[in-house]
Amino acid sequence: MIFRKIKLLVKYALDCGLIEKGDETFCINRILEILSLDEFEDCDVSNESESLEEILSSILDYAAQKGLIENTVTCRDLFDTKLMSVFVPRPSYVTEKFYSLFKESPEKATDYYYKLSRDSDYIRRYRVSRDLKWKSESEYGVLDITVNLSKPEKTPEEIAAAKLAAQSGYPKCLLCPENEGYAGRMNHPARQNHRIIPITIDGADWGFQYSPYVYYNEHCIVFNKKHIPMKIDKSAFKKLLDFTELFPHYFIGSNADLPIVGGSILSHEHFQGGRYEFAMAKAPIETELSFKGFEDVTCGIVKWPMSVIRIRGKEKERLVLLADKILTAWRGYSDEKCFIFAETDGEPHNTVTPIARRRGEDFEMDLVLRNNITTKEYPLGVFHPHAELHNIKKENIGLIEVMGLAVLPARLKAEISSLKDAILSGADLRKDSVLSKHADWVDSFKDKYEFTEENTEEILKKEIGIVFSKVLEHAGVYKRTEEGKEGFLRFVDEVNKA
Repeated sequence: MIFRKIKLLVKYALDCGLIEKGDETFCINRILEILSLDEFEDCDVSNESESLEEILSSILDYAAQKGLIENTVTCRDLFDTKLMSVFVPRPSYVTEKFYSLFKESPEKATDYYYKLSRDSDYIRRYRVSRDLKWKSESEYGVLDITVNLSKPEKTPEEIAAAKLAAQSGYPKCLLCPENEGYAGRMNHPARQNHRIIPITIDGADWGFQYSPYVYYNEHCIVFNKKHIPMKIDKSAFKKLLDFTELFPHYFIGSNADLPIVGGSILSHEHFQGGRYEFAMAKAPIETELSFKGFEDVTCGIVKWPMSVIRIRGKEKERLVLLADKILTAWRGYSDEKCFIFAETDGEPHNTVTPIARRRGEDFEMDLVLRNNITTKEYPLGVFHPHAELHNIKKENIGLIEVMGLAVLPARLKAEISSLKDAILSGADLRKDSVLSKHADWVDSFKDKYEFTEENTEEILKKEIGIVFSKVLEHAGVYKRTEEGKEGFLRFVDEVNKA
């Protein structure tokens, strides 16, 4: 059986173009070596077909039975990455092929690289496909909702093993270029099937790769080759716009550079982009603005639950200068009426989440005003989802959420199913240790609907979308009220004074 699975794996690699005709024997020998097999029994699989997940699962079962690995998610992931690395071209070949295609068009280059990242199992399509995804209508446009299941759930034993594993400073983090080809360990994923494309933005060496979890189409990560902290400044705006010049079919954005309003990795400068148009990008300008000295740049406040200034023009250098002027003013700006304080006790609070894209020949940038102040009433952040929404979303509101895609915790998949059963049976949610956190939320909408077996799950998904709209509203520094709009315009006046 194992020899048939090996042949099927090699056939998969040949069929999707990872290897060429004539490479099969070399690849089989490499796999035999990994599996500690001394001989090979040939077999005909030309008329057989299995999914990559099925093939790898069978080989991993064999490896576990033979004691080559422990039968845990972590060990299986480390081992199947080693298997797939057999088929992945060397980094220099991938880079050469990418830039050869890039001369024809950036789209052809990214199409090749994205296919390679999927076919090599660096992006585990079979896991990504399990994510729950749906659309949610809102007054701000159609929001994207996803319950992320791509990251494998680890057992308590694996978590303990990772904690006890020897700590290493190599690679320094998950974004460092040293991850390319890295074998991994119990507390760091294997990346032997991973390849990085070198690019230059703002005169510096950066890397371009795809996210293994692809929250949206062609979700890419662009990172500084040096392990330096996130920093939003004039140079960051230049880098973002440089990227859109290289890849005009992709948007690119950066998480903010402060805790609470930033992303999960603040220690390594990086951006995220992709080939997808989020609701925020589609949202219109609702209040036109003019900034002194930048009359050639189209500006306005975006109709969005968060506080967004959009600037657009033909010269990227002009956008860089204006974005820097707005950021500089915002860094030092306070408005007690709107509970905006630039700093407290020496700790800075104001920053922006910038997103850049092309609009034909024009460059466009959205600057989302952020503030990470905390209080006793709101210890996780005043401009952060408040406690009444934590049953759905408690985590930081980073770049992806800011643009209109809710990345919700995996626990919600089971909880949606359990809530459906409880609602239909009339169970008391407050007596359920898992579902009790949802009781007040369900009470807030249950009288609006007549629940049936057919519609209950869709109702829950609709209401989750409504919660996400509120999450974004909580994260907005200027609320969508007359007082909020007046406050927003006071800040614009402050920028024009500079």
